Amino acid sequence: MAKALQRITPFLWFDDNAEEAAKFYVSIFKDSRIGTITRYDEEGAKAAGRPKGSVMTVPFELDGQPFTALNGGPHFQFSGAISFVVNCDTQEEVDHFWEKLSAGGREIQCRGKSSRPCSSRCCRTRIPRRRSGSWRRC
Repeated sequence: MAKALQRITPFLWFDDNAEEAAKFYVSIFKDSRIGTITRYDEEGAKAAGRPKGSVMTVPFELDGQPFTALNGGPHFQFSGAISFVVNCDTQEEVDHFWEKLSAGGREIQCRGKSSRPCSSRCCRTRIPRRRSGSWRRC
């Protein structure tokens, strides 16, 4: 049976570390892989202001979900306006992903409606230093 076409693929914009980020994420999730990396040719490099031969896009899958990392320069930055949820079955899974995804970043308390202390359902958001993206502990 043929695999169904994923209709929507998130593109994640990076300055120049798309390949590093894709390798990082693929190292955390099972059943993940990096696809064929495309590089800037002479014409594309000139238009984008990137070095010829440098990484342009890195397609990758995390547990079957496709993403594409794009080295597009410093024009756009990640923000907390978008996040990806990793659904977990056990507390051990939550702890695994939280430990790996929060490495090298800083944790921020969530701004939920409740005044109670955060639980493992939605506890904190990660703002990474070297890799872009936001993660909520759920």
